[in-house]
Amino acid sequence: MPRQLAALFLFCVIDTLGFGLLIPLVPYMAERFGTAPQFITPVLGSYSLCQLLTAPVWGALSDRFGRRPILISSLSGACLSYALLGAAHNIWWLLASRMLAGAMAGNIAAAFAYASDVSPPEKRAATLGLIGAAIGIGFTLGQPLGGTLAGADARTASFVLPAVVSCGLSVLAIAIVAFVLPESHSAGHRAAHPHEPRRGALRLLRQRPALAFLAAATVVVTYSQSILESIFAIFALHRYGFGPRTVGFLLFAVALPALLMQGGVVRVLAPRLGEVRLAAAGIVVYVAGLATLGLAATLPGTVTGLLLCGTGLGAYNPSAYALASKQSRGHDRGAVLGTYAASASLARVLGPFSSGPLYALLGAAAPFLIGACVTLPALYLVRRARAPVDAS
Repeated sequence: MPRQLAALFLFCVIDTLGFGLLIPLVPYMAERFGTAPQFITPVLGSYSLCQLLTAPVWGALSDRFGRRPILISSLSGACLSYALLGAAHNIWWLLASRMLAGAMAGNIAAAFAYASDVSPPEKRAATLGLIGAAIGIGFTLGQPLGGTLAGADARTASFVLPAVVSCGLSVLAIAIVAFVLPESHSAGHRAAHPHEPRRGALRLLRQRPALAFLAAATVVVTYSQSILESIFAIFALHRYGFGPRTVGFLLFAVALPALLMQGGVVRVLAPRLGEVRLAAAGIVVYVAGLATLGLAATLPGTVTGLLLCGTGLGAYNPSAYALASKQSRGHDRGAVLGTYAASASLARVLGPFSSGPLYALLGAAAPFLIGACVTLPALYLVRRARAPVDAS
């Protein structure tokens, strides 16, 4: 098992590094093509819209055919989307690249299902925290690296080199899955647990109320997170005049505390507090961070808000994933986590489609303050998501 987790950890770092490279760049690309803020953020939301439609399918396919084929297939699609982004010369090419990337984004749900396969229930929160830390490392390093590769000046930034590097990283991740990572959901295990007809996400949520409450909590948390992620580059450009490089390093202020929480603190606190309490604490800190961002008038206040947001998300996300995994029965873990991922994808659609109009109509602080208010009900919802003992 240590070898499996080590290989999966490396895979997640490399995969999300390639994805993270492009996060600070897409809004600048759209602005260069002459796109207004209220239309830039929906381009970002198109990724999650396509992911929303396909995540449950990828999860169910991983239950039926194993985790490795899904990881390889989704990574191949991601590689193609990066190439399309690098060649984009108008907003429609950029939109097409994000839609393709979203449609092929089955790798994260499959990676978490893999981690759940190889960890016992009592250690699952710690294992998922470790995988979350690997993803955090990729985002943490990817965003400043992507900004550095693009350049400091928004007017002259180069977007081809980051896209090429992302393609190369996807190829490397495919090689790790193909040659290093063994199958966790083997043919023998699949034969012992015959594939059930795929149930729709809504039906699965109706059958498992705790999962439904948890998914609802994650919808509101991820909604405000996607508002932050989609509008921050535009906010930083207009308020401070910052280009891709500086924005990449500012987003580092969100990713670094999230990484530290998931990689170390969560592993210590989860056994003591339990996933529900830890998730609730994360929500409180995260809401405080959003409010600070909305009210901050100076750069130090903005950085403080980003640090609080990262800390809160670092506590909430692995705890919520652990609670979601406990709603599975072992053989349907991919479908359960795929459904849970779909709830996050729904929020990632709504956030970008609303953040741009909120910014344009109500001002720069509105997206952050509204996000904080919308997130507060997650405190009630997550307390209703107390999971039964896993029957894997």
